[in-house]
Amino acid sequence: MSLDWLRPADRLGSLPPYVFARLDELKAGARAKGVDLIDLGMGNPGGPTPAPVVEAAIAAIKDKNNHGYPPFEGTAGFRSTITDWYYRRYGVTLDPDGEALPLMGSKEGLGHLAMAYINPGDVVLVPTPSYPAHFRGPAIAGADIHTIQLKAENDWVLDFNDIPEELAKRAKVLYFNYPNNPTGATAPRSFFEEVVAFGRKHQILLIHDLCYAELAFEGYQPTSLLEIPGAKDISVEFHTLSKTYNMAGWRVGFVVGNRHVIQGLRTLKTNLDYGIFSALQTAAETALNLPDQYLEEVQQRYLTRRDFLVKALATLGWEVTKPEATMYLWVPCPSEISAADFAFLLLQKTGVVVTPGTAFGEGGEGYVRISLIAECDRLGEAVERFKQAGIRYSSVPASV
Repeated sequence: MSLDWLRPADRLGSLPPYVFARLDELKAGARAKGVDLIDLGMGNPGGPTPAPVVEAAIAAIKDKNNHGYPPFEGTAGFRSTITDWYYRRYGVTLDPDGEALPLMGSKEGLGHLAMAYINPGDVVLVPTPSYPAHFRGPAIAGADIHTIQLKAENDWVLDFNDIPEELAKRAKVLYFNYPNNPTGATAPRSFFEEVVAFGRKHQILLIHDLCYAELAFEGYQPTSLLEIPGAKDISVEFHTLSKTYNMAGWRVGFVVGNRHVIQGLRTLKTNLDYGIFSALQTAAETALNLPDQYLEEVQQRYLTRRDFLVKALATLGWEVTKPEATMYLWVPCPSEISAADFAFLLLQKTGVVVTPGTAFGEGGEGYVRISLIAECDRLGEAVERFKQAGIRYSSVPASV
């Protein structure tokens, strides 16, 4: 019996191949052969969630008042903690009753916002490379996606001169992300002022992903889009607790900004989910209120790994820019090998997993992203494996 009638919706056909799925297949095969993988591919922070957060979650789980459905808009306590955190970090005043919405991770919110605000055929501007949720959500919504190439010579910062005037006039939404995943790039405050002027001129909804706001080094302080006068009229900003607080599996994030956009997202979500378990929201409040000493320890951990790996890769011919923020290195591939082939070769030859730049769009060709999620001894072992396999920036062995 033919099962052709069970074809999935056409919208799934619009999604580009998911490189991570192919990597997962190769990783599973390598593990089955007993390979000791050093997985630097996913942005999955190593180490436990801070003890005070875990303890708060345990106490909240034991409270029977948290066992029912949570409020659709999130608990009042968590929303107030979010807006207090924004004021403390950025001096931005937000209304917890309309300008903040808890999410089951920022990825969920980014995807659902696309469904809430993008109609089939709407023009959406997305930089390339970029975090996959920035273009996969619009693809599912049926958007007419126009990618804007980020360039190494511009330090991977979006150049508005690369957006034709006629295209800007047609655009409805612009996604962007600084500090940037995957490149690690940061943008000056002047960029944020320029993007707000661009959005206001062309009546474009600005969607800024600020999930690496606190993973910044050596005194650098990332800019919140909402710090810019007039930004809240046309924008929303996403954040997650996954990275800074080692809470990737907890699935807690939030969006803040324009109340009308947030209300639209809330309306969609009331038809799809019941929100975050209240006990997890209590734990998230604890995380956002941790003392600065915790944050400084996290920053130092990634700074140490960054400096160690940049220096180690230099012994094999790589000159890698030290990012001012994020948990990634954006590393050029050796000449005459694609990003995907280089990532697959590293896995097969050395057991080291990195992410090909093309997982983040066509603009990532020629690069791989290395996550700083392992301690320096494992990062050093990864580089030693490269050396033993004859892998240098100037050359790689024949593929297998």
